[in-house]
Amino acid sequence: MALTATSPSVSTAVGLGISFGVQDGVDDMWGRKPKDAAAAHAQSPSQLKEATHQARVEAAERTNVIIDLRDAELARLELLNEALNPLFAEVPPEVDLFDRGISRGETPRLWIDALAHVAMGRDKRLYRFLHDSRMGRRVLAESYEIPVQAVTTYVARRLVERQRVLEADPDLLARMSNKMARHYRWRRRRRTLAVLAIGFLAGVAALFALAAVLSPG
Repeated sequence: MALTATSPSVSTAVGLGISFGVQDGVDDMWGRKPKDAAAAHAQSPSQLKEATHQARVEAAERTNVIIDLRDAELARLELLNEALNPLFAEVPPEVDLFDRGISRGETPRLWIDALAHVAMGRDKRLYRFLHDSRMGRRVLAESYEIPVQAVTTYVARRLVERQRVLEADPDLLARMSNKMARHYRWRRRRRTLAVLAIGFLAGVAALFALAAVLSPG
């Protein structure tokens, strides 16, 4: 029997338990990945998952920025609204020209009346006093400071216009009061008729239900 001579280095390596990676070579030859590489590939997240996670983070950051900007707009408009309290305290109670209030929609606004309002500029720091008319929207004032003076001027002009109209037509308020009184009377009558109609329909429905219960078979 022929014996194959083993080199001293190989014998020493075998004695020390050093592997020569024969199995790895066989796996590579048959197209099989090493177990360590397969485990590492399974543990590493995919590019789509990473991109989805990053997109969610960016969307959350954008949402937070939008909410912060909207809150900043509301805070500035509330400061203006509080600063206008002394002005509107001087307006006579019988004057119903103004309807002040903050609308908290997509674009917050502080309404002075049905036509004029204050909104914030694109940088959320600039106050823009706007007036809507048949000719379109007009900018009455723009300022980085709280525009109390601009609103005061607008309120004073409205009061002067009202006084001139009343001086030209002293019976205007009486006619308007009568018209509004007729309007409210008609609304009360219409509401009463609606309640009666609903009650009548409910009674008819109850009668039909009772008849259905009492009818044989």
